[in-house]
Amino acid sequence: MALLFDIFGFLTVLLDGATMMALAFTLGGVSFLILLARPLAGALGDVGELLLGRTRTILVWSAFALAVVAAGRAVLEAHVLAGTLDVSLTEALGALFVRAGFVVAGTAAAIVVVVATRLDQHRPLLLPLIACMMLGALALLTHGASRLEDRAMLMGLIVVHLVAMSVWLGGLPYFLSALALTRDHVAGHRVGSRFSLMCLLAVIVLLASGLGMSFVYIDSPDAVYGTAYGAMLFTKLVMFLGLLGFGFKNMLIVRRLRRSPDAPVMVMRRFAEVELGVGIAVILSAASLTSLPPAVDLKQDRVEWQAVVERLTPVMPRLVSPDHDQLAISLLAVKLKAAQEAGDAKAAALAYVPGAGVVVPFNAVDIAWSEFNHNWSGILVLLIGFLALFEKTGWVPIARHWPLLFLVLAGFVLVRADPEAWPLGHLGFWESMREPEITQHRIFAAITIGFGLFEWAVRVGMLKSERAALVFPLLVAAGGTVMLAHSHALGNIRQELLIEWTHIPVAVFGIVSGWARWLELRLPPPRGRFYGLLWPVLFILIGALLTVYRES
Repeated sequence: MALLFDIFGFLTVLLDGATMMALAFTLGGVSFLILLARPLAGALGDVGELLLGRTRTILVWSAFALAVVAAGRAVLEAHVLAGTLDVSLTEALGALFVRAGFVVAGTAAAIVVVVATRLDQHRPLLLPLIACMMLGALALLTHGASRLEDRAMLMGLIVVHLVAMSVWLGGLPYFLSALALTRDHVAGHRVGSRFSLMCLLAVIVLLASGLGMSFVYIDSPDAVYGTAYGAMLFTKLVMFLGLLGFGFKNMLIVRRLRRSPDAPVMVMRRFAEVELGVGIAVILSAASLTSLPPAVDLKQDRVEWQAVVERLTPVMPRLVSPDHDQLAISLLAVKLKAAQEAGDAKAAALAYVPGAGVVVPFNAVDIAWSEFNHNWSGILVLLIGFLALFEKTGWVPIARHWPLLFLVLAGFVLVRADPEAWPLGHLGFWESMREPEITQHRIFAAITIGFGLFEWAVRVGMLKSERAALVFPLLVAAGGTVMLAHSHALGNIRQELLIEWTHIPVAVFGIVSGWARWLELRLPPPRGRFYGLLWPVLFILIGALLTVYRES
């Protein structure tokens, strides 16, 4: 139970993201089934029957995942509530938000049963009714439910926002499945035009409801750049605009399908794949907003615009590392040892226990240590970007081994990112895993090793499968997505937010570069050439940002 308390905050972020994704795919599947698959099934003939079958299959698995995740989160929150308030587990299970979580799980399970047994064919209103019950329970889990003013309006807005997001982004897996089944431009046009219309209406509702909530939760311009909620909302908006670009390109292709069988349906599928990938990042960033207090509630400790500009102003990189013995955690360890040798019984209270909720001590040397880590990481990423560009020229054959630099980068992160932990610090490897920030750093390192090895094997011809080549862009995009949820426990809200502002562009560039590489591989030549040049340039930009990174 103690370990549960230690990692509850980190688990909440992960569960929020998993719940939001499963919710989007479930509600998106319900809307796709009702608004597209059923109405077009007759006109599409055999393809229509296959489309109905695949839609039902994806929907069943999405709803099943939602039932499991929602129930798991409700149980987790009940245990934490019981341990925190010293009440019985039975009493904790009766809390309103816990019961609402179980209702979400129950309605998701009901969707599984209804769709799997095809009860909805005879009772067409059954699925919409269950979805409405689910949305009613979800409304009780939002920020709006905890507010005293405008409570009903905010709960309504978030429900409408969730539905619109699900119709668009949650419907993309079903749309891709439908495109894979279409064999002629007539079927492609029917499916594409219907889904484009659904998405257009969803985007309008999404923007309207988002603006409505923003007027309540963002009380002034300084709340956008001066709070974590505002920063994440800004990031979500940037990626949303990128999604609109891909959606617009697909809409143009759909219009061409009406006139010509030569319209590039394959290109529409590839753009929809990227739209789905970036959409998942948007969904996860939306989920992270639920774990942050609205900006309007944070009147104190807002970061000034001048401080943001100063933090983002480039400086000369720090290329010399400070001594590990001068870090705050090392000095504390020396002080603790001396006190223990002197027989001080209170010395144990000075010890840092991973995951105990106590912030690691931090001083100017720690800042220099962190800047050194980021700056050298940036230099390695710069080299990767330039070597990837050189490889494309064919003039530098050895440049094809650039993925091996990712292994160097991962090793550097493992050794240097957390000086209080193994191998430099006094905390053992598994002991330090109780600290969420350390765990996140190691996840990043593992992802880096994964895509580095796979891409190197592809470059040298050890892996010839086309699917193996897709591992690199998927993991790069995944790394950028995970970075959006990466947290820093410094005990200083202002400092944490300033660090977030330096990490957000790196995360966004990482997401874009991963999907640009995906398009280079997936689009028929020469359409992928531009994206093949874009992703190394983005790597160079990421390296440049890290090279001039600062925390002071």
